[in-house]
Amino acid sequence: MKLTRSGSIAAIALVGAVALAGCATSGGSDESAAPSKSAEAADYSKLAGTITAGGSSAQANAEQAWTTAITAQAKGLTVNYDKSQGSGGGVTNFTAGSYDFAGSDSPLKPEQTTAAEAVCGADGAVNLPIYLDGVAVIYNVEGASSLKLSGETVAKIFNLQITDWSDAAITKDNGGKALAAGPITTVARGDGSGTTQTFTNYLVATQKANWPYDASNAWPVAGNVSKQQGGSGVVNTVKATAGSIGYADHSAIGDVKAAAIGVGDKFVEFSGKGASKAFETAAELKSNGVEGDLSQTIDYAKITTADAYPIPLVSYAITCKTFKDAKQAELVKGYLGFVASDLGQKVAEKNAGSAPLPTSILDEINKTLSSIK
Repeated sequence: MKLTRSGSIAAIALVGAVALAGCATSGGSDESAAPSKSAEAADYSKLAGTITAGGSSAQANAEQAWTTAITAQAKGLTVNYDKSQGSGGGVTNFTAGSYDFAGSDSPLKPEQTTAAEAVCGADGAVNLPIYLDGVAVIYNVEGASSLKLSGETVAKIFNLQITDWSDAAITKDNGGKALAAGPITTVARGDGSGTTQTFTNYLVATQKANWPYDASNAWPVAGNVSKQQGGSGVVNTVKATAGSIGYADHSAIGDVKAAAIGVGDKFVEFSGKGASKAFETAAELKSNGVEGDLSQTIDYAKITTADAYPIPLVSYAITCKTFKDAKQAELVKGYLGFVASDLGQKVAEKNAGSAPLPTSILDEINKTLSSIK
């Protein structure tokens, strides 16, 4: 599929799908969306077939909205995205040849990059950042309509060093206002999770003195921890459990409260602009060696200002550079081309509450997509 940067009837025809996608999910703003002047122009109506994908639960709301939007024009296209797998399961199924692309909140590890060659051939697989949001620290504490937590306090709570809501460190973070005494229940992912990977990346990089574990997609803390399947499992458990705290992709938390996280001597609540600022400030290309790969790493030391949310979450579509079936390659290129358009990013922003990726990254994604065959 040929993608251009000029305006077109095809791109404009998808504007109505932005509102249509709003019927599928919730969590974004209520403002109407329109394509920017640089929206990708493409005619998706001829896309017909089935794309099978899955993985990241963080992407789930966005994937549903993207599918609703593009199939408003591409009537013959079906996109099956299985969010129940989590990032770990998504990557496993992709390297086993079951998925056309995997959704993952972290790029392939070196051994996974090698494993992907068995499915993709010598050209290998690329990690394309398609979704930007943040990891929210969510809580359920009676009487606490807001909560501030420094990075040090977050690390100590999740490492089970702080076990009561009346702890002096929490009181200090909240300007001397003490919360009612009560035990803290920590809630974590029990499955292989890119959200866990992102959260532990942040803790390892910023709280080495209080977080003696390696970054991992598996929750590393043993003990009194409630482990749940998927982001929805964490959110639902926190919502139902008084005195609990957990972490999840911000777009999936619904009406559960999220803490403002410390950046220097300030506390920053999640916002799309804050996630975008963190990405623009701290994201660095870290290619896996495959031509066109766009793996990113976050230099947390660069997130120092109160307009940047300190735990950005970058989620990927992982796909082959070469497909065995040329038709399937065109389907995946078409769908991901829409996802990586200005309009596709607006669909996710409106319906999943995510932050749009910078145009410069979208341009690079489309360069890579043009090389897929």
